[in-house]
Amino acid sequence: MDAERISIAQTCLNAAHDGSLSFPEIVGKLISAGFEGYTVDYRRNSQTFYLPDGDSVVLDMRPSSRSVAAVFDATEIERLVRWAQANPADYSYVAFCEKAKDAGCAGYIVSFLGRRVVYFGRTAETHVEHFPK
Repeated sequence: MDAERISIAQTCLNAAHDGSLSFPEIVGKLISAGFEGYTVDYRRNSQTFYLPDGDSVVLDMRPSSRSVAAVFDATEIERLVRWAQANPADYSYVAFCEKAKDAGCAGYIVSFLGRRVVYFGRTAETHVEHFPK
């Protein structure tokens, strides 16, 4: 993958963690750069960005001491997504990630083509969220 796209992916990852860009802004930047989606892996503490030709780049996320809970709570994941979408004063992506791990979320797949996010647990249970219209 070329250095410019890697830089865009890293910028978007950093922006999620420091709150300088919203999820829709991050998605827009990644789509404009030609990405078709990405995967967040809380167990490896990494994020993988994918291009349509199969090329990808894996970037490390900021360190976290939390592990993923054994039981996947889809209802709590849905509540966390609504919290993120409302973007209240107490919201941060870092807090979202920690709470998602507490709810048994091992990671999630964002598909720009499918306009959805699939959250998954350690036992491969899932919760699907479609992008808002």
